[in-house]
Amino acid sequence: MSSSCLVLFLHFLFLLKFSSLSDASSVYDSFINCLSTKSIPQSEISKIVYSPNNLSFNSILQAYIRNRRFFNSSTVSKPAIIVTPTEESHVAGIVLCTKETNLQLKIRSGGHDYEGFSYTSDVPFIMLDMFNLRAISIDVNDETAWVQAGATLGELYYNIWMKSEVLGFPAGVCPTVGIGGHVSGGGYGNMLRKFGLSVDNVLDARLVDVNGRILDRKSMGEDVFWAIKGGGGASFGVILAFKIQLVQVPQTVTYFRVERFLDQNATDIVVQWQNVASKIDNNLFIRLLIQPVTAKNKEKVEGAEDTKTIRATFIALFLGDSSTLMSLVSKEFPALGLTKKDCFQMRWIDSILLWANFDNTARPEALLNRTGDSLVFLKRKSDYVLEPIPKDKLESIFQKMISLGKVGLVFNPYGGRMNEIPEDETPFPHRAGIIFKIQYSANWNESGLVAEKDYLSQIRDLYSYMTPFVSKNPRQAYLNYRDLDIGTNDQGPHSLEEGRIYGTKYFKNNFNRLVKVKSMADPQNFFKNEQSIPTQTHSIHAKWTIKYRRMF
Repeated sequence: MSSSCLVLFLHFLFLLKFSSLSDASSVYDSFINCLSTKSIPQSEISKIVYSPNNLSFNSILQAYIRNRRFFNSSTVSKPAIIVTPTEESHVAGIVLCTKETNLQLKIRSGGHDYEGFSYTSDVPFIMLDMFNLRAISIDVNDETAWVQAGATLGELYYNIWMKSEVLGFPAGVCPTVGIGGHVSGGGYGNMLRKFGLSVDNVLDARLVDVNGRILDRKSMGEDVFWAIKGGGGASFGVILAFKIQLVQVPQTVTYFRVERFLDQNATDIVVQWQNVASKIDNNLFIRLLIQPVTAKNKEKVEGAEDTKTIRATFIALFLGDSSTLMSLVSKEFPALGLTKKDCFQMRWIDSILLWANFDNTARPEALLNRTGDSLVFLKRKSDYVLEPIPKDKLESIFQKMISLGKVGLVFNPYGGRMNEIPEDETPFPHRAGIIFKIQYSANWNESGLVAEKDYLSQIRDLYSYMTPFVSKNPRQAYLNYRDLDIGTNDQGPHSLEEGRIYGTKYFKNNFNRLVKVKSMADPQNFFKNEQSIPTQTHSIHAKWTIKYRRMF
């Protein structure tokens, strides 16, 4: 290249970069100016809006990233603007001004969505981070609570416990999960066999719609209220808060965690678990973890090698005392070989701590920690099982897991209250007939594309291997275990057809009603993501021009 051509090329790159920075600055200025017209004082705007040039931008962005695959990666897009509202009224202005700047809006409550939907995008976007909106109001007399979307499950459990030791709420066991995403996606925990899902105990909600209106159940209407109880709130608006029905828990609950290996008849125990866990007393929930592990040479025989095996871990919550539990398990699930010394009686709040992997010295105040576990790379997938898997097939699955080496399974039993609720009662359809749900789990610490490719390949391989043993037509999946492998939506002219691919897996026949509600509530498809609910007749309303795509 001649020196004159090189000078021209460098000049072109400088102009392109200058233009991009200028465009970004223009969008930021436009957004700020717009907010000032929405009755938000400038003194408040300066405290809640962050551009990439702000020194706090990266720390706020990274604070609630729970998957290291999306943490500080050069291949992952960052928001053009981060907004952290401190008042519900701020959210209305943020929605309207995001529309005016022609950017996409991503909404983050706790950051636990497995595919990073709430803080990444393929197009320029604004991230609405709800962490400041986390007020919790408990009414012990009515046994209800209002919980803002940015609150975590741990904060909710702690606040309930502060008011009453005999009230609880059926939701997840990870205390750092945000209320907004967890509940609007269904929400389940270790009391679902007794009380159903989180959404089965939602009484009211506050939502900002596409027109910037703050609506409650009455003003949004029963169709939208139905849709946000398991259909994913981010397709219909911005969830501000839920009013929930608290449930009564006993003064004493019982916890156990028991491990069995293949040489301890783990396979036979798992066979019996399949036939018992969804039918046993509704007060008992027994989660099962299946993990490939290396068994050490305990005898330390010279030349003997460590062996690969399967560890089956049974973790239980029983809403009652240990004597009643022992009697129940001895009769219904004798293969487990549960002993009295395996069982620990405690308050419900203390069982939350153990399920969250705190040690037995932890105090309830630990639930207020919003940081969570150390950050790892991860991938999750899900399935539903309708018939017990025969012993010989379980053996083949276990051998497959040993050969792969790095993927675990989590079996969560259904039955009980879940069998009593019609599948169209909420968008969440996985009800009667489900024996247990499977979560596929791959975690790793090695950085780089080689490691990621290896782990993703393994989890997809096991998922494929499980095809004969899980639900079919559709192969069902759990919305809150987001999985881009089952389909994505590019929001183009084929949006409805693309949405149906993943939508029927998440929602079965409820997908059709969700599309109708979406078309009514957000006909221009403003609220969207990679797996959002599409409208019935989609035309390309988004204005992602080449100019805006180039900006970032």
